[in-house]
Amino acid sequence: MKIFLKYREVWLLAAIAVLIGLISMRFPGFAAPGNLRQLFNDTSILMILALGQMAVILTRSIDLSMASNLCFTGMVVAMLNAAHPAIPIPLLIVIALLVGLVLGAINGLLVWRLNIPSIVVTLGTLTIYRGATFVISGGAWVNADQMSPEFIGLQRAAFLGIPVLSWIAILVIALFFLLMTRTALGRSIYAIGVNPTASVYAGIDVRRTKFIVFCISGMTAGLCGYLWISRYVIASVEVANGYELNIIAACVIGGISIAGGIGSVGGAVLGALFLGIISNALPVINISPFWQMAISGSAIILAVVLNARGERRQGRIILKKAEAA
Repeated sequence: MKIFLKYREVWLLAAIAVLIGLISMRFPGFAAPGNLRQLFNDTSILMILALGQMAVILTRSIDLSMASNLCFTGMVVAMLNAAHPAIPIPLLIVIALLVGLVLGAINGLLVWRLNIPSIVVTLGTLTIYRGATFVISGGAWVNADQMSPEFIGLQRAAFLGIPVLSWIAILVIALFFLLMTRTALGRSIYAIGVNPTASVYAGIDVRRTKFIVFCISGMTAGLCGYLWISRYVIASVEVANGYELNIIAACVIGGISIAGGIGSVGGAVLGALFLGIISNALPVINISPFWQMAISGSAIILAVVLNARGERRQGRIILKKAEAA
């Protein structure tokens, strides 16, 4: 039990294994390599979004506008593709990243320059970005028959037997791992979450670092804008409506502390994977939609309780060390 509380990724990985085992008792094919590979692919977008949100939460902030950013960016690239099918897909992906970056930078600037709490800023931009999507589209949809085959087909293509969407998720996970563990920016993000005041005395520009993490979360939302639209082949104002709760839930389940400073790339990935398994498995075993929500909510509450206990335990250790000194 102690090791589970000390290494959150371990107990989460064990919980995923137990969950898969229980489901496999009723449906043996659930644990088949092909199904697990498809499960990872289905959860790839949530993983990428959770990593972007993780960077923000670690600095004691939050980005509630990621789903609206995704919706707006997805609509932009879908309309571009419908109007100009000859635009290369890599260029559209770059455009999606830039549009997402701009929307994330708006959040970051408001937090940085005006010192407005991030929850207030992103609650406002959540509505603004969703409304802007309606304005640029006129409320119309972009359907599959308006999109080019290349736009739809890129992420469905396979390399070494694995879909490109999964490879994109693996690449993003690797980049975030390097960012958070091998760069000064990653160390600054953790330091700000642990103690913002001490970070200032250590020479870290707290507000500028927060601006950068909002840019990062915006870029991940922008990338997922293209991935979402090309996967579900429809762009509308309702795309990913309410999905920001799934993103935050994945982070919380993965052990990312809302109080900042605690969490890891592995935790965010496993949290998203845990939610993906629940959302895929519960309908298979004929659990009603109400109980699906209740089970998901219970998992989130349990994760919060475990997080709180883990953080309290760390505090006690510090006190014991202080007493010993």
